[in-house]
This record gives sequence, structure tokens and C-alpha cells, in this order.
Amino acid sequence: MPSTTPTRRPSGLRRPTRRRVLGATAGLFGTTALTGCGIPSAYVDEDRRSAPDRSEGEKRLGFSNWTQYIDVDDDGGRPTLDEFTERTGIKVTYTEDINDNDEFFGKMGPVLTQGTDPGRDLMVVSDWMVGRYIGLGWVQAVDRANLPNVTAQLDPQLADPAVDPGRRHSVPWQSGITGIAYNRKELGRELKSVSDLWAPDLKGRVTLFAGLDEALGLLMLSHGADIAAFTEDDANRAMDLVQRMVDSRHVRRFTGNDYTSDLASGAALACQAYSGDAVQLTAENPDIAFVVPEEGGELWAESLLIPNRAVHKRNAELLIDHYYQPEVAAELAAAVQYICPVPAAREVLAASGDREKAELAEHPLVFPTEEMRARLHTMRDVTSAERPALHKVWSRITGV
Repeated sequence: MPSTTPTRRPSGLRRPTRRRVLGATAGLFGTTALTGCGIPSAYVDEDRRSAPDRSEGEKRLGFSNWTQYIDVDDDGGRPTLDEFTERTGIKVTYTEDINDNDEFFGKMGPVLTQGTDPGRDLMVVSDWMVGRYIGLGWVQAVDRANLPNVTAQLDPQLADPAVDPGRRHSVPWQSGITGIAYNRKELGRELKSVSDLWAPDLKGRVTLFAGLDEALGLLMLSHGADIAAFTEDDANRAMDLVQRMVDSRHVRRFTGNDYTSDLASGAALACQAYSGDAVQLTAENPDIAFVVPEEGGELWAESLLIPNRAVHKRNAELLIDHYYQPEVAAELAAAVQYICPVPAAREVLAASGDREKAELAEHPLVFPTEEMRARLHTMRDVTSAERPALHKVWSRITGV
């Protein structure tokens, strides 16, 4: 981590961890659960996904996002959205109504399966969940002809994930890394690999993520697995090690958002962590460090999707492309401080003349270095066929 860090966010405005899972029941929600609710079939054929586009006559769109995930000015306005409206005449109804991937999936499932108006034209979910929406036929393919900035500016490392090859249905909003955070001062040494978590002096002071989709990628990377094409054997090997660590009481507990409080209080000395949280944790306590392990870290994104039957599809695509202008992407990056999916935004921040923004341009957890990028990998989704068996094992280990 650099000696300078981005401006500390206001107290009490900690960003929610968007990759958290509710638990085994929510994680297994899919075709079977939908059918059990009286819905004939969860899968939607392609010819039932689109609706007549009203974009030409209706200069508006609805956008669902997570809380505190956009730039806000002192008057409560959203400058980058306001700029879009001023330039295009398209008014955006922006709603912060996504609190959890699985919760939102459950909310949208009946609507998208039945083919009714989803009440929004754009939404943001984590990439591991993107794969489920696409697999069920719940989202529309984007028209790349309407996305010239995306084509020109999208980070190549995010352009072809296993969950959506070629980004035919999704476009990254922001990105992040799953790695290791630890208290360097209290531990008295540096951690460099996942295997370092199992050192004897860390017994009872390590936390792991409770969600299968959140925890598994980093654990499989530590065994040399290709997480873009992992096998059930890869997953079971990683889970076997965690079971041994639980049996020996090496793992303190499994966490959701609250891992940050364990690390901040000293109850945990090391943990699985997200780079976006690490920016804030380090600003509050310089003794806390974040590392991408030598074996590799998991690169993930939270991506924009256009749901089935959205009635302002072209307007939504224009908004997506708006955020891929480097100047706009730079403003968003300065506000949310996750990994920016537009590498050219770095030069914009560096040349801004603002000291804090210039420092942000050099922050490796917003604009990763080439050395760091070489150790980042994207994980494919856990398929519906694999999920029940893997979730059964993981739930037994975690007690969730």
C-alpha cells in the first residue's frame, strides 16, 4: 500500500459488502424454488425477453443500485447522473434498493419469470450472480453498437469473464479483489500467501467469508486451481483444508460484512477481505495491510444488466456508455474508491490538479499495478448442478 491513501469516507458511511450471501437457502434458490412457488418454469426463452422500446418517446429510465455506490455532492445531487440528463435529456429515476445479491434475486425472480414489467431498466449485481441471471434467460443482450465507449475503454482483464463470455449481457460498474487483510503491527511480520493464514500463531485469529461464492475462489487459488475452469475436486480439496482448520479451531469464525469490525478491534489478526473495504480500513488504521497473495487473488466485478421486458433499453445503454467516458469514470472512481473498470480514468485523475485525486490515481486498489494484475484471476460461476452438493459440504463446515 502507498504511504498516502484516498480521503477517508465520512464516519458511518461504510460501504456494504455487496458479495455477501444470505445463506444456504438463498444460495440454492433457482429453478426448483421458483417452480415450488407455482411458477411453471424459471427459464425464459429469448423470444420472450424483450418489450417494445419506448426510449424514443419517453426520455427516462429506472436504475437500481446498491447504497453509497455513486458520486453525491453536498446538496445530495448525483453529479455524473445529472450530467447525463443535461446532455441527453433523459431523466434517471435512481433507486438504492439492492441490499443483497440473493435477496434481490428472490425479489426479481417471479417478475422476470412471468414476463411482467420489472419496473427498472438497469440494475447492478455481482458477477457470480450475473451468471445465474444469464443462465435463466432473465436479462437481455446489450447492443454493442450503442456502447462505443465501453468497446474502447473497458479494462481488458474484465472483458471476457467465464460468467458472460464477451460481455454480451453485462458491463462492469465497478470491480474489486478478494485477498487477505491483516494487522501488520500486531502480527509483527508480513503475510504473503494464503498458506500464511494457517501459521500456528494465528490460531483462533483468522476469519473467512461465510458465503461459498465469496470464499471459494481464493481458497482454490491457494492450491493452484484455475478458478475460471475449476472442477469439483478443486473445490472439495479447498473445503477439506478449511474443515481441518475448523476442527483445530484455527478459524475464529465465518463472516459477512462484519469481518471489518473483527479486524479493526483486534479480535482477528488476518482475514479474507475485499479491496474496496481495505481502502477505508487502511485510511482508518495504517497498520492494516491488504495483500494479493502470491498464489493469486480473485478479481470480480459488479455489473450492469438490462432485465427482461425493460421498456427503455436504448436509454439504459446510453447511460452505461456515459459511465465509460474516462472523465465520468474518474469522477465515479474518486467517489466510491473501488477498482475502476476504465483504465484511462487514471490519467484524468492524475492530471486533475487536485492533490487527493492525483494520489488516488496512484492507489493500487483503484488502479492495480501490472505486477498485481498478473496475479488476478476471475472465477466461473458455481453451476446449478454443482451447487447443491458443494453447498451441503460448505454449510456443514461453516454452520450457516
